[in-house]
Amino acid sequence: MSKVRKNIYDLLRGSFLTDESSFKNWRILIFVVALLLIMIYSSHSADAKVVQIATLNKKKRELRAEDVDTSTELMRMKLESSIRDKVKSKGLYPAKKPPQKIKVTYNKE
Repeated sequence: MSKVRKNIYDLLRGSFLTDESSFKNWRILIFVVALLLIMIYSSHSADAKVVQIATLNKKKRELRAEDVDTSTELMRMKLESSIRDKVKSKGLYPAKKPPQKIKVTYNKE
């Protein structure tokens, strides 16, 4: 049992980093730390992209709603009844007789 205690005590003291063969351990630790830093950076980058996508989707929905409102307003402005109301103040009224077709004939003599 004392050997197990000694091994745990050596591990907690960090003697595996100060031994003669510690160069191998340092290389592995540096490699693991580098991988952890890369993983943290990539997760932060992915989170930033998710936030950017959410803001762009919100802006897209707002622009789509504005487009629908504008097209609805345009359709109302193009209605015959709204045009009649606007030109009534200028003294223009719809014709009581329908327009007649004028047919022009041309003789080639």
